Amino acid sequence: METRELIGKRRTGTVPKAPPRGRALLAVLLGGQAMATMDASIVNVAAPSIRTGLHASGGALQLIVTGYVLSFAVVLVIGARLGDRRGHARMFRLGLASFMAASLACGLAPSAAALTGLRVVQGAAAALLVPQVLSVIQLRFEGRALARAIGWYSMVLALGVAAGQLAGGLIVGADLLSAGWRPVFLVNVLVGAVLLAVCSRVLPMDRGTGAGRLDAPGSSLLAFAMVAVVLPAALGREHGWPPWTWCSFGAGCAAMAGFGWWETRLQRSGAEPLLDLTVLTRVGVRPGLAACCVVMGCYAAVFFTLTLHLQSGLGFTPLRAALTLLPYPAGFAAMGLTWTRMPVPVRSALPVAGPVAFAGAFLALAAPGYGRWPVVAAVPLLAVAGAGHAAGFSPLLSRITEAAGPGRASAVSALANTGSLLANVLGVAGLGGLYLSAAGPRATQSADALTRVAWSTALLLAFGAACAARAQRARHSPHPAVARHRDHVGCG
Repeated sequence: METRELIGKRRTGTVPKAPPRGRALLAVLLGGQAMATMDASIVNVAAPSIRTGLHASGGALQLIVTGYVLSFAVVLVIGARLGDRRGHARMFRLGLASFMAASLACGLAPSAAALTGLRVVQGAAAALLVPQVLSVIQLRFEGRALARAIGWYSMVLALGVAAGQLAGGLIVGADLLSAGWRPVFLVNVLVGAVLLAVCSRVLPMDRGTGAGRLDAPGSSLLAFAMVAVVLPAALGREHGWPPWTWCSFGAGCAAMAGFGWWETRLQRSGAEPLLDLTVLTRVGVRPGLAACCVVMGCYAAVFFTLTLHLQSGLGFTPLRAALTLLPYPAGFAAMGLTWTRMPVPVRSALPVAGPVAFAGAFLALAAPGYGRWPVVAAVPLLAVAGAGHAAGFSPLLSRITEAAGPGRASAVSALANTGSLLANVLGVAGLGGLYLSAAGPRATQSADALTRVAWSTALLLAFGAACAARAQRARHSPHPAVARHRDHVGCG
């Protein structure tokens, strides 16, 4: 069924609550999302093995990690636009097949230089498939089925970093076929082949709108802006934040402002922009996206600093560190899969209460005086932090998707994914840099650095809770156009 037909049926209320084979369809979509999200962090654990196997320098390792993130960030919005034009199912399949091919090539890479280039290709392929996931979910599910699907989607999106680190630790630790780091990439080929086989049965091809040209100036501005922001954030700390990093940040912000001006100009002239920024004018969308990004940035920083504290400060192995942090994704999953069944007043309070609980749990976990890992206290505290993360993310993402409407699914997907990606990079660069600047070789020094990060994170999460509260208030307020109409009627 074509995208335009689905939109028309949703407007008339004839789309069923869940499509035929809805569970299989959702599994395929989320499987692709999970692979793409996990590969942003899975290499972190495999980095020492890659360094040894390919005789890679420290700079080469940085490029292997950041090359994926950079290309993913640059192509993501373009991938969303191509989904609208060429069909979401078509682009999902193309992205999945390309991701498999790039993963196979990465797993067989003969040198660090080759692996760096192939990681760039892999990130671009991921950016083709990822934006289609939320678009297909919004177009093919509705009602409670849509809320549940978005709950699963937000869980996969949010826990990609943790899952990638855990999977990387398990795969490298198992040393499958004595291949070292290579199975980290080769496993994507097996998983992708299964997903493609099922995809042909549960996700019919669509044709999209096929209208208009791709916005080349907008694409160029956005690509430059993303590279200019992400590259110094990823590499600046290792190089001592030289002047070029700050110049790059400034140029990136200017290019982002120019992108917004250009897209608005195109929209007003009747042309088709790369990204429909009018979605940001919908009630509650802007503060809701801000809250989601704050929570995601804090999550990435918390996992990064906790992993460093466990490994560098307390001497844990990568696998043990990954297993130690498992209560966090468990708490996230428990909240992410149950919040839709909670009473309405409770659901309404979750986006504000979630960041507060997240901050409180992390502060308690990083309390001064811990020269060793508080095993008994850590399990419930990590679970509460994960549940708070889910409460502050999943309901808001569902709210944003609902407020935007089905015609703006690709715009919401692009904004949510791009915002989360930027928040992750900036969170690790900022809060991670704070930890690294204060941490020392002793466990107590690492614990003190973790405490500083916890207080900074708490301040950011308080801001996120305030944004969530504003988004929730906007949800119960009439749209400005409706309010003006009411005022006019009242005056008459």
